[in-house]
Amino acid sequence: MDRRMRVLVIAIIVAFIAFLDGAVINIALPALEADLGGGLALQQWAVDAYLLTLGSLILLAGSLSDSFGRLRILRIGLVGFGATSLVCAIAIDGGIFVAGRALQGAAGALLVPSSLALIIATFPSAEQGRAIGRWTAWTTSAFLIGPILGGALVDLVSWRLVFAINVLPIAVALVMLHPLGRDEPHVVRARIDWLGAALGVVGLGGTVFALIEQGRLGWGDPLVFVPAVVGGISLIAFVVWERRAPEPMLPLSLFRARNFAAGNLATWFIYAAFSLGLFALPIFLQQVGGFSATLAGLATLPPTVMMVLLGSRFGALGGRYGPRIFMTLGPFVIAAGYLLTLLIDLPVQYWWQVFPGMVIVGLGMAMTVAPLTAAILGAVDPARAGIGSAVNNAVARIAGLVSIASIGVVVGDALDVEGYRRAAIATAVLLVVGGAVSWIGIRNPAPPDGGRDQPASTDAERSAAAGSDAASAGERPRS
Repeated sequence: MDRRMRVLVIAIIVAFIAFLDGAVINIALPALEADLGGGLALQQWAVDAYLLTLGSLILLAGSLSDSFGRLRILRIGLVGFGATSLVCAIAIDGGIFVAGRALQGAAGALLVPSSLALIIATFPSAEQGRAIGRWTAWTTSAFLIGPILGGALVDLVSWRLVFAINVLPIAVALVMLHPLGRDEPHVVRARIDWLGAALGVVGLGGTVFALIEQGRLGWGDPLVFVPAVVGGISLIAFVVWERRAPEPMLPLSLFRARNFAAGNLATWFIYAAFSLGLFALPIFLQQVGGFSATLAGLATLPPTVMMVLLGSRFGALGGRYGPRIFMTLGPFVIAAGYLLTLLIDLPVQYWWQVFPGMVIVGLGMAMTVAPLTAAILGAVDPARAGIGSAVNNAVARIAGLVSIASIGVVVGDALDVEGYRRAAIATAVLLVVGGAVSWIGIRNPAPPDGGRDQPASTDAERSAAAGSDAASAGERPRS
């Protein structure tokens, strides 16, 4: 196996591990809570502890990769992800499990950016589009395999195997990395924005802690009020610091581009909705509807199938007609799908209460994701496409983090029928807002070269990049 093929296979394995873990966790939540206790709060923390460190450190991870070498950071991420997966697998209580998930998210932040950077560094520009396209195709399969595999592991063995199984592909990746040697030392290392990273983690951590625990303790409790205040102050300080930092983790100058600013604002609402809807439904189907984990995984598969079948087609249409109409109509279609699931009642009749809505959700997601990603990446200078992609990825992750933390405010203490209906309505509202932001804020780019067609290689590279970004942002809807 030559070096380029080895790098591509390693990058696929690494990203597949990270995406698969996000795809299976929602299916395992009811079994996890039944074993460890903790109610809805533990289920929220099982997802949000991971997203908290992942979302707040993913921008920092890009700087670490550039400064200390992609191979080195990739190895550290793999070893860390494997070790923390085992901590989650053997956790004897909810506290240990949540701590393991937070550390797992920190390790996961090192994986996907480094795997893509390794492809870019290894393949010449003429071959990068094809390589990223293959990376995207294989890693997208994680979202097809994840719900089924996760459900089967939970039903046939234990939820613990969902995490323990990560060790096998990680070992394969580490063995394949060995012949690649070490990175060349960097003569000039970029300055790492450690203060920005710390403020981001504290700000998000305090806010998320307050949102999750307020349902149990109330807003007036010091254990809720103090973290909320500290988190809010830290987030304000983060923005102030990023405006002044010599080499900021989050370059605020990117937001001067209209489509970048509007696209990321739309991303916030759209991906908050993705995370909220796909968190609530599997839990409801298992804990209230009586579905097994495997059946719950299959029940939530239609959106992913529709994404795989139609995502590239809508990406091409977005390139032809501009992203604005698809970024507007797509969220409206998804909202209609979730409103259709308001038909849910007991006993749950999947084929007419759930399936039609999920198919419509999938259609809307296919309409939305690739045009949204293309609009955002197209708004930044090509030389800054990497950081632009990372910012959008972080926005999507953090939006999901906050929406899941807020679910207790929407549904109360339990996801019963009325609780799920409230979650579905909240999901639809977020989507409508995201669509409206797109219509108001997004502008279709002017056709290049007077509207003449671009070379096929350029189109292929743009499609591959959009697909890879869609996968890495979770779209993935993933947790």
